[in-house]
Amino acid sequence: MRYTTVGTSGLKVSEVGLGCNNFGMRIEEPAAHKVVGAALDAGVTFFDTADMYGGGRSEEMLGRALGARRDDVVVATKFGAPSKDVYGGGASRRHVMRACEASLRRLGTDHIDLYYLHFPDPQTPVDETLAALDDLVRQGKVRYIANSNLAGWELVDADHIARNANSARFVATQLEWSLLSREVERDTVPAARHLGLGVIPYFPLKSGLLSGKYRRGADFPEGSRLAAGPWFASVATDENFAIVERLTDYAEAHGRTLLQLALSWLAAQPEVPSVLVGATTPEQVLANAEAFVPLTADEVAEIAALAVPVEGGR
Repeated sequence: MRYTTVGTSGLKVSEVGLGCNNFGMRIEEPAAHKVVGAALDAGVTFFDTADMYGGGRSEEMLGRALGARRDDVVVATKFGAPSKDVYGGGASRRHVMRACEASLRRLGTDHIDLYYLHFPDPQTPVDETLAALDDLVRQGKVRYIANSNLAGWELVDADHIARNANSARFVATQLEWSLLSREVERDTVPAARHLGLGVIPYFPLKSGLLSGKYRRGADFPEGSRLAAGPWFASVATDENFAIVERLTDYAEAHGRTLLQLALSWLAAQPEVPSVLVGATTPEQVLANAEAFVPLTADEVAEIAALAVPVEGGR
């Protein structure tokens, strides 16, 4: 396992992070404890959750599963799900303060290592959100702040406001990024690079399509994400399968697996300190951790070229 810092912060994380969005939704507490234990055994030190996952149950399960190992790891959680609160949206000062206290309680800890604004909030000026987060940092309840699902211009705007106010700045941004979701490379990733932010990808396997267990025209395996419903199944397009097939051919020709290409390509990006991968079993945790392999600059470029839609399929 390799470890690196997040952006320009002093926060050191493992190359593979455990996304805990399955906790309380796809798996219950006994299974969550096994997954967390396997992650710790594999050298994973970065655990990512959110107050909305499982209605808060993910935070509770993660906190109990870490137990006495809490201070050995980096815990990230999020606030700011869309809100209908007439007294302030998901990123308002009122909500930020309340959400932080609730997450601390559910996680069973006195501080959050990395606290994310989960979604942009059009109801709340970003300077109000940043001021509230700065107070939490000064109080010692939050070590570093970050954001998720923001556009490039929003990253630049928030950084400009924080610098002028001499307040805590975002050190990272979390976004959907994979070999099948590369839109963020046009705007958000370059903005993050310019600002010195760490970029933390989620859905790196595109709901499992890049795991190697799906084939065009074949039924989705029972219990898999793509079998879970139309939202997940919507990623299984002919265009995506054409990319998967090209990547699979390349992987086999180079003695690699599709899973290794998908995760290692992201890890090779200079802005990426850690890639978040979910798991529902200890075996998945181990497979994901072992999938990270060094890639040459030529391999990174060749893989990127294969992951571009081609008219007419292959």
